[in-house]
Amino acid sequence: MNQAWVNRRAALVSAAVGTAVVLTVSACGSGSTPVAGSSGSDQAIVGLITKTDTNPFFVTMKRGAQEAADARGVELQSFAGRQDGDNESQVQAIENLISVGAKGFLITPNDSKAIVPSLDKARQAGLLVIVLDTPTDPADAADATFATDNFQAGKLIGQWAAAKLGPAAAQARIAMLDINANQVSVDVQRDQGFLAGFGVDVVDENRIGDESDPRIVGHAATDGDEDGGRTAMENLLQKDSSINLVYAINEPAASGAYQAVKAAGKEQGVTIVAIDGGCPGVDAVKAGQIGATAQQYPLAMASDGVEAIVSYAQDGTRPAVTAGKTFTDTGVNLITDEPQAGVESKDTAFGSAQCWG
Repeated sequence: MNQAWVNRRAALVSAAVGTAVVLTVSACGSGSTPVAGSSGSDQAIVGLITKTDTNPFFVTMKRGAQEAADARGVELQSFAGRQDGDNESQVQAIENLISVGAKGFLITPNDSKAIVPSLDKARQAGLLVIVLDTPTDPADAADATFATDNFQAGKLIGQWAAAKLGPAAAQARIAMLDINANQVSVDVQRDQGFLAGFGVDVVDENRIGDESDPRIVGHAATDGDEDGGRTAMENLLQKDSSINLVYAINEPAASGAYQAVKAAGKEQGVTIVAIDGGCPGVDAVKAGQIGATAQQYPLAMASDGVEAIVSYAQDGTRPAVTAGKTFTDTGVNLITDEPQAGVESKDTAFGSAQCWG
């Protein structure tokens, strides 16, 4: 793993110490009209609830929300789960936001189904609920969803991998590194998008693991972090040492997978693909550790989400969906320095200019 990845990731983790923290953002003199709080205070409260506060993706999301809240003269209260899959901390955060009279909140659900009763309660209390990145199940449990088209993101890296392997794709040995057993929507969509893009019959695109394609060595949980990615990859390599293609749910998991592959002396014969587009991940693409990554834009998700809640609080305007979709699509680009015919992509120079973290 290159040193830039290590240094940047360490700095981000250091900046994100603590869990379920509350962050307030004071109004700045931007000239925007503050939205009055329900208690009569000068500032309205907007919430942000992320899956964790250590993953660079969510650290960036918090920064985008804070900057937007500061510009619009509202107070941001920010919460996070202890780790991926921690639904209970998110439930408690929603209770807190209801009790303080927040106008609305942004949330990246740790469990797309289990969080729904709490979202219902918040909406009944008059809060605008906007989901970021990970859709709820059902999708209409939130007032709006601002997200990457995660199926498309997976499909892009799958198509790229198939094109890169060429005729050898028919005999590929594939390791699938997912988040966890909860099968949250973002996990399912990325996993199934990748397989569909690679040419695998996914059977039911709403479910992970029902495929019968013999090229799939196995699915393993990573918790979306580096340690989990390394352990999952080690286990799958023990199962089948001929693995030559690795799908990773995100770049931290991909980083761990690369470490395991390198330790096994197989880094020259294994292609790793991922989704995120953070600066460490783009650096890893540039260094040849990741073949391609699908870049998403968490800063835009969060800042646009705060803007939407402020607009709703001011005049009742609700966010609009992207034409032809059921959510607001914040965009995705495939980043690689090995372009493949028929697969649209951008190089790492573009990725570095647009990356986060």
